[in-house]
Amino acid sequence: MSEIIISQVITGLSIGSILLLVALGLAIIYGTTGVINLAHGEFVMLGAYSAWALQKYLNVGLFEGLILIFIIVAFIGFIVERVVIRHLYDRPLDTILATWGVGIMAQQIIRLTAGGELRYVQMPPSLGSSISVLGVETSAFRMFVLVVTAALFGVTWYLMYRTNIGMKLRAITQNREMASSFGINSNKIYSLTFAYGCGLAGLAGALVSPLKSVSPEMGTTYVVDAFMVVVLGGVESLLGTVASSIILGELNGFLAFFSNDTMAKAIVFLAIVVLIRFRPQGLFSSKIRG
Repeated sequence: MSEIIISQVITGLSIGSILLLVALGLAIIYGTTGVINLAHGEFVMLGAYSAWALQKYLNVGLFEGLILIFIIVAFIGFIVERVVIRHLYDRPLDTILATWGVGIMAQQIIRLTAGGELRYVQMPPSLGSSISVLGVETSAFRMFVLVVTAALFGVTWYLMYRTNIGMKLRAITQNREMASSFGINSNKIYSLTFAYGCGLAGLAGALVSPLKSVSPEMGTTYVVDAFMVVVLGGVESLLGTVASSIILGELNGFLAFFSNDTMAKAIVFLAIVVLIRFRPQGLFSSKIRG
């Protein structure tokens, strides 16, 4: 009985780590710039395709390619922010439509260049086996994803709360006009923030690509999951994003154990809808954008 419980907890943490990996970039972008990025799933998809292309055409493995994938997808995000998003701040409906359009364009470009068929990324051979965690056999690669996600969160938290650029970003988030009066370049900070969030999404796509087939539409599922995490955690709280990822991961794993993945997702989605009705700010949000 104890082994079953431990196994379910580990499964939930594995699911939660992937949810956090996907949602972290979205939480940063929305929590700081107010942009509802419906193309976030497509940046996850671009990361997965980058991993596939590097592996297929340049013989670069997943390990070696992670930093390059982050740079590639972050640069694409930087261009999108400069060309499209920059002109739509404080216009939420317009940003929704614009990012939705960017997502559709990204899917079509991938279909035209890489094809519409399913692609597959090889898992690093050193992580293809199982390891024992508290006496329970679990995938070494999933544990690797869990460790990388924790590390990325640590880096993100440090950038947000222990660096000069993080201080400027928080100042802009609280009051953009006052921050600008002190000489803070809000346009530059927003561009870097958007690029960083997109880069994290690209890393998420690269890391889940050995677990899921890669296709132009794969981002749709991930963006729904990411929004559920952000809504549950509260858009202003990084720690809330972590907590909500763990909660949803454990809940998905527990419900899937007794039913199936589809039913588990449906129940979780319904629970979040009910939560929004009674606590629209999320479970962990205590601040309001200024």
